[in-house]
Amino acid sequence: MRAYTPKDDVQAKAYYTDRYYVAPQVPKSDVASDAVFASDLEAIKAKFEVVDAYIQVGQMVVYIKPQDNYSVLEFLRDELEYTQLSELSAIDWIAKSNQFEIFYQMLSMKKRKRIRIKMFIENGEAVNSVEKLFRSADWSEREMFDMFGIEANGHPFMKRILMPYDWQGFPLLKTYPLEGDEFAAWYEVDKIYGKEARDVIGPELRDTARVDRYDSERFARLGFEVPKGTKITDDMPRTEQNYQEDGGVFMIKKFDKESSKVIDDPQR
Repeated sequence: MRAYTPKDDVQAKAYYTDRYYVAPQVPKSDVASDAVFASDLEAIKAKFEVVDAYIQVGQMVVYIKPQDNYSVLEFLRDELEYTQLSELSAIDWIAKSNQFEIFYQMLSMKKRKRIRIKMFIENGEAVNSVEKLFRSADWSEREMFDMFGIEANGHPFMKRILMPYDWQGFPLLKTYPLEGDEFAAWYEVDKIYGKEARDVIGPELRDTARVDRYDSERFARLGFEVPKGTKITDDMPRTEQNYQEDGGVFMIKKFDKESSKVIDDPQR
């Protein structure tokens, strides 16, 4: 796992470029304000230890001990009529507390209510699989392992689901490089052609914002589109982009860039 270097002493970043940004919390309300949730919480507390509970965005959030996750979800399904597990995943809090926050999103169609079960586990700790309770947990637990490295004990096939089985690292950790690391840059080259071809082919470029003027399709070269196979030269005249195919669309006026107007004032 990549080491985390504190960024507190550097210039402040915009939230969309700071991978450690934490969004402000929306207001929370007391569980007693909803009769259904209050009754459900009392039933849960009668059998399990509840660390915290509140209502947020119309749903009840309940924090439990990690060793109780299977039993709590089984109780919700069999006794409280929360029969659907619609989502489960993790949140990386390693930089803050060396922990992961695991959540299970439960839905009761009969009560028309949602409960989110949450718990904290230490980095490197496994969780109990709930796949035997909810088949929807099968792929979600595999994805949680694939992206965060969190294993689910008792899962029938605890393997990666999105990345190749031999991939190194876990892409949704906040310490994982946004454009991949050296392993990611050479993975397909090494796999297909062998490491001896590195000097010939070069590394993979994983920057999704990069525009390559030598792209054979020219789909990203706005204003300089040319037919596929056209020889690339340094002196390329600008071509005006059409917004419809040559034949146009029936009863719709044909638009092109020359006749369109660009509005620069965002307040207009």
